[in-house]
Formats: sequence, structure tokens, C-alpha cells
Amino acid sequence: MSDITRILQDMERGDPEAAEQLPSLIYDELRTLAAQKMSREACQHTLQPTALVHEAWLRLGADQQPTWQNRAHFFGAAAEAMRRILISRARRRHARRHGGGQENLNVDDFDIASPDGDDQLLAVNDALEKFAAKEPQKAELVKLRYFAGLTHEEAAQTLGISEPTAKRWWIFSRAWLFNAISTR
Repeated sequence: MSDITRILQDMERGDPEAAEQLPSLIYDELRTLAAQKMSREACQHTLQPTALVHEAWLRLGADQQPTWQNRAHFFGAAAEAMRRILISRARRRHARRHGGGQENLNVDDFDIASPDGDDQLLAVNDALEKFAAKEPQKAELVKLRYFAGLTHEEAAQTLGISEPTAKRWWIFSRAWLFNAISTR
């Protein structure tokens, strides 16, 4: 049993010290996941990994954490919160009233900033929502790998499946999502 699972169980039993231990124990892991995800974002992306972690933490309940069953439940919820934050920000940037569709110039070197990052993120999200209706477990794997940046091994452990199963699901999911995005 991981330390996180133990602390979550202690919190459920009402241990006040466990609630104080949780943020420091998970912060570094969440920060690493956020940094991995943010490294794949478009250059015009202004959200920093630390801000993503903090916003996700607030959405998860901050100091008033709900009852988490285990580490997998918590990190699944964290991945979903990060995904929703990134999707929300991408949609806001694309909104016409916020200058969506306008070309941005980088003041430092006057290169044109590519809008492909947000377009791709929104396309993946739309396809993922359709996929989740048909294959919820495989969609959860995609969220953990794509949005939270987990490896096959980490995602498999979080979902309670074997690593080979996670790899097969990942191959299937990528093909399904590619087809859904290509036929849009």
C-alpha cells in the first residue's frame, strides 16, 4: 500500500494529521505530472505547471478533500481536473471576444505563434468525450497518459491493470482517437 493510500484511509477515519500530510506528499508528484503535460503545450501557453497544480488542487477541494478510495482514485481525479483546466483555457483563448483566431506575434523575435496546440487539444478532448461514452476505462487511460503525462507503468498502476494491458489499450485508444479526429 502506498503512503498516499494510507494517508487517504487515515483521512477517511478522521485523522486530522493525515489531512495535513497529504499536500506535501502529493505536491511533488502532481508538479512533475503538470510539468510533463505543460512541456507538450503550444508556445503561446501561459499557464505554468505550478499554477496548474494549484488550480487542480483547488478544484479537488483544497483543504476540504473529499473521501478518496485510494491513490488511483485521487490521481484519476487530479488528471481529470488538469484536463478540464487545460480544455477550459484553450476554449477561452479561442473565443472571439478574447481574440481567438487572431495571429499572435512574439515580441522578442517576431515569430508567428502557432495556434495548433489549442486546436489539437480541443479536437482530442471532443474525440475523448465520445470515446469515454463507449470505452470509459480506456478513456481514463488516455486522460492519465495524455493529460497527466503518466508512463504506461504509472497509468497501469493507477488503474489497477497490468502494464501490457495498458499498452494494448493505449494502442487501441490512439487508433480510435486518430480515426475520430481525422474524420471530423
